Amino acid sequence: MLLAQIKQKSEEYFAEVQAIRHHIHAHPELSYQEYNTAAFVAGKLASWSIKHQAGVAGTGVVGLIEGNNPGSRCIALRADLDALPIQEKNDTSYRSLNDGIMHACGHDVHTSCLLGAAKILHDLRHDLQGTIKLIFQPGEEMNPGGASLMIEAGVLENPRPEAIFALHVYPHLPSGATAFRAGQYMASADEVYITIGATGGHAALPHLTADPIAIAALIITGLQQIVSRKCNPLIPSVLTFGKIQGGFATNVIPETVDILGTFRTMDEPWRNEAHRLIKEFTIATATAYGATATIDIPPGYPSLYNDPALTHRATQWAKDYVGEDNVHHLDMRMAGEDFSFYTQHIPGCFFRIGTSLNEQQFTAPVHNAHFDIHEEALKTGMGMMAWCAVNSLMS
Repeated sequence: MLLAQIKQKSEEYFAEVQAIRHHIHAHPELSYQEYNTAAFVAGKLASWSIKHQAGVAGTGVVGLIEGNNPGSRCIALRADLDALPIQEKNDTSYRSLNDGIMHACGHDVHTSCLLGAAKILHDLRHDLQGTIKLIFQPGEEMNPGGASLMIEAGVLENPRPEAIFALHVYPHLPSGATAFRAGQYMASADEVYITIGATGGHAALPHLTADPIAIAALIITGLQQIVSRKCNPLIPSVLTFGKIQGGFATNVIPETVDILGTFRTMDEPWRNEAHRLIKEFTIATATAYGATATIDIPPGYPSLYNDPALTHRATQWAKDYVGEDNVHHLDMRMAGEDFSFYTQHIPGCFFRIGTSLNEQQFTAPVHNAHFDIHEEALKTGMGMMAWCAVNSLMS
């Protein structure tokens, strides 16, 4: 009966949730600056008489839907609020109105789906045993990760959820589809910042200088050996440098070069060991060539581990909701996700919803200026979040 009700309400509320998505998409805000987005979310919850608190960890919003015996159990649902510094290239009625900022990772979709699920669950609250906690968090796209700040602010307490769910857009599958992976799914994500300092000078007199550009080249190529020679080849691991900056003329050896990169893996002991090796190699190489090196690897997101038992149950619930043919298996990904912070404290399930139209339209990848979705996916998203919450309280 609840399954039919959730499906019916997903259809009934689709136009409203679509309008919510259009508003959020047209007014994107960067990480930790989601003031208007948070106010919009809080306003929607207030209009539906859902108890909530704004200003959590800055721009986070937390809602509570209390069913019968609300102190008995609690399940959390999470969405992220922030957008990316990308200039949108789509030509739609709801394209970004904020220059250079775009919801290119689908957080507008995630937030809209959670709001839709909230409205459905509020309608069904008298059929629930326990509490649903709605977590709208800031800053998923930027260290230290809004999830970590929400946890520090106490979002996993009073009441404490026994499990947490989140969804993410997936343009590689059609709308109406879902996808899951139990166990290890996504990598830890650490940023690497290196500055090579040296004695600059005339390009024709390199023997009187320490050339930071040549040294940077040695460091970049040498550090790849850390991954290929020091890491167990059975452990997924990648080190990529996305920016190198130094110098200003053809005939001048500069005094500094900056190197920026990212290190990702799925093994926490190796992650710590790799940090040590990267730092030691960088400093030793710079020193050997008469330069200095400063290196910082601030702790980023841990690897994301989906609780196997919870994910298995959610996969079965998805088969009931969208049909077995629309439930798919996910491969491991080296991308990072700060949902992993929650899963260090409670069991979690991070799953995907398809967003393309027959895998032929709306196929631009996330973090792309042309990213958009087939909006029928909103029905799947809000319905699946509500269905996972309902089943979790009943199981």
